[in-house]
Amino acid sequence: MQRYFIETAIENARISGEDARHIERVMRMKQGDQIIVVAQNIAHICKITGFEGDEVAIDATGETIPSSELPIQITVACGLPKGDKLELITQKATELGMFALLPFEAERSIVKWDKKKGAKKQERLQKIAKEAAEQAHRTHIPAVYEPVTFKQLLQDIDQFDAVFIADEEDAKAEKRTRFADKLKLVHEKKLTSILIIFGPEGGISRKEAEALLQAGAQTMSLGPRILRAETAPLYALSAISYEFE
Repeated sequence: MQRYFIETAIENARISGEDARHIERVMRMKQGDQIIVVAQNIAHICKITGFEGDEVAIDATGETIPSSELPIQITVACGLPKGDKLELITQKATELGMFALLPFEAERSIVKWDKKKGAKKQERLQKIAKEAAEQAHRTHIPAVYEPVTFKQLLQDIDQFDAVFIADEEDAKAEKRTRFADKLKLVHEKKLTSILIIFGPEGGISRKEAEALLQAGAQTMSLGPRILRAETAPLYALSAISYEFE
């Protein structure tokens, strides 16, 4: 069944806008067809009761579907990458269970966030996250935040139970602390939120890494190979999913 998100309670809910047009014109659904509607992070099986203008009227059947969310909230902070890599990260990380995306202006970021076009770009990224959440049958759409400065990122890390940084210098070391071992400790302590930080092309600078470590972050080893800026977050989320799910 198709899945749609609404921002209101399920009682007397209606679907409007692009989702309503998708139901009627793309999926060509009819009255009596069933869809999944996610309201307040709960997936409800609903029946279409009618089409009224640009809205679709629905009625909850009382049946719900178990959540497929990760048991721990993972926020991904990534240094602004080049091209459309941020879109790729948004889409694939949403599919893998990311809770939120926090881009930041890293020392090695070549791309600069255009404040004039930033709102539209953020809106597009949020739409990508919504569509990926529907496709992956999630009950939460990750928030995609406006990029922050590195200083702001540093100030925000105390909001999380654990913070890990992907540092390519760690990958080059002969002795590395396995990320799996650190995740086991997180699991045992029953922590509820993790921030994982990745640099742009070229990685996190030594100055940034030292500042993060001093603020309480830990390094995470993603193996002996150097991963691309858009690959590393997906690798880490996969490892977290394996450990927790």
